[in-house]
Amino acid sequence: MVSGNAADLKEIAQRLQDFARERDWEKFHSPKNLAMALSVEAAELLEVFQWLSEEQSKRLSPEVLAAVSEEAADVLLYLIQLSDKLDIDLIAAANKKLVVNAQKYPMSKARGTSKKYTKL
Repeated sequence: MVSGNAADLKEIAQRLQDFARERDWEKFHSPKNLAMALSVEAAELLEVFQWLSEEQSKRLSPEVLAAVSEEAADVLLYLIQLSDKLDIDLIAAANKKLVVNAQKYPMSKARGTSKKYTKL
């Protein structure tokens, strides 16, 4: 399930700013450091699935699903912080990227295949 909107992202960004400021962490939150932290959190999300079969990954236990939820939240929070630091409108960027992807992967060529757009 995905829910929320741009106002929710702005509120979370503000809460993250407040959280970092209260702890005097702004000095650590350069775009480079945030991108690196985002990568680490994405790897931690991947680690949850590392030894699962395709079928197991579709039917997670409540405990594993909770771990996935926490790691996905960490990824989202770092992405919001990075985007906020660089003045990237995530909603606009995502919408633009969907248009670009539709051009790269036209249904007539991409339907049912996992080939990269350069191989279609």
